[in-house]
Amino acid sequence: MPSESAPLDTRIEIITPENIAFQYCIAGPFRRLPAYLVDVMLRTAVIVAALIGISLVFGAVGIRGLGVGMTLVAWFVLDWFYGGLFETYWNGQTPGKRLMRIRVVSDEGQPINGLQAVLRNFLRSVDALPVVFVAPTYLLGLFSSSMNNRFQRLGDLAAGTMVIVEEPQRHYGVARVSEPEAIRLAAELPAKLVISRSLARALSSYVQRRQAFPWRRRAEIAMHVAEPMRQKLGLPPGTSHDLLLCALYHRAFIADRVEEGFGATPFAASRPVAANT
Repeated sequence: MPSESAPLDTRIEIITPENIAFQYCIAGPFRRLPAYLVDVMLRTAVIVAALIGISLVFGAVGIRGLGVGMTLVAWFVLDWFYGGLFETYWNGQTPGKRLMRIRVVSDEGQPINGLQAVLRNFLRSVDALPVVFVAPTYLLGLFSSSMNNRFQRLGDLAAGTMVIVEEPQRHYGVARVSEPEAIRLAAELPAKLVISRSLARALSSYVQRRQAFPWRRRAEIAMHVAEPMRQKLGLPPGTSHDLLLCALYHRAFIADRVEEGFGATPFAASRPVAANT
């Protein structure tokens, strides 16, 4: 029988250093275009408002030329730094991207830094080529994004970024760990244990869903993440993989947050989970 072909979609799978797989839905050009147009309209509205306000103020005192010069400076700053600043401080989003529920992340699926945000937006001028009648066509960027499965334009390739679709969050609140053995094991974990963001996501997903699996299936799923952690923490070979993941989850989302006064949802707190596992 012929082998079944993979489904045609825009999902990719990224393996983290902890050997955890996450799937992301890549945002294509037609999902990104409305976000770009929203940002253009917002920038234009700000410039028009600034031009009118500055012209009125400086025109009243007879220095209209200075007001026009300040408006040009404001236009330059908005045109070149709007995307970079928003994506740096809004975790990979501009107002248009937030409206369209898309976000810029690194090639590894991690939050981008300021250098990546500024670089990908500066190189937008290259992606906009060729320019026809003073209007950017973005044919070069469209050609570049069509040549790879992550729809990366030249700016994304240079900065090591990609644009993903933000899917609805499926976890609400913290799942309580009721097994006394897991709570005791959590208390025995090293005091300075630090859990990475990707491992925290995997722990949350596992603990939220583990009750739906039989015991043998739990052991099979938990082994891939728990065994490397058991070896790293120096725990005995007979340690239950299922209980170890529950203990790590309890330590990351319940015990530590109760002591430090953080909120109830794993991903609601603004404090990032440090990457040092």
